[in-house]
Amino acid sequence: MSEATQSTLDGTRLNKTDLSQVKRGPNRATYDKQTALNIIDSSLMCHVGQTREGQVFVTPTCHWRDGDYLYWHGHSKARNVKGPIDAPEKVCINISQLDGLVMARSAFHHSVNYRSVTLFGVPEWIEDHEEKRRQFEIFLEKVSPGRWTQLRPVNDTEIKATGLVRIKIEEASVKFRAEPPIDDPEDKDWPVWAGVIPLEKSWGEAEQDPIQTSQFDLPTNPNAS
Repeated sequence: MSEATQSTLDGTRLNKTDLSQVKRGPNRATYDKQTALNIIDSSLMCHVGQTREGQVFVTPTCHWRDGDYLYWHGHSKARNVKGPIDAPEKVCINISQLDGLVMARSAFHHSVNYRSVTLFGVPEWIEDHEEKRRQFEIFLEKVSPGRWTQLRPVNDTEIKATGLVRIKIEEASVKFRAEPPIDDPEDKDWPVWAGVIPLEKSWGEAEQDPIQTSQFDLPTNPNAS
């Protein structure tokens, strides 16, 4: 706990440390754990940042949550799952959602409304066969509720070939913007439209695999954005 600037491990707050504390725009930050969980659960993709032999790599990947842990997977030899295990060190993970364009009266004050979670932690490698199978089911149920039981059962070779890691949702912060433009007072009467253009996200019409000749029930849409 030497790097912690505030002890907030009471179950409802994230751990604010020298790494996770938001220093630029702290008024847009929160360390409320439930807010972070909501963003994690309503997103399908994250970006995993890690350092390997002095080089920084950022890998986009799908994620899911089980309790207080964030999970991701990949090929068992992929850098974003195997790298932190070969050389254990903290990774930085970001999850962001764009909510709208903020159109101001000057170029300088244009912005975006967004929600973002940044997490830090040393990944844990999951090896237990049955636990991996259980986590893959949780992930598929996030992608499309009810689909796991409809699929050809996952086999041992596939489970072995897939690497699985997790970090505890503990050292993290949330940053967000959800407001109109903030222009300079002298620009308030400048003759140009100003406001917010919300981003509306929805899933399009399903496109069936062209090699299929039979009709099946459509999958359930994901819960995440």
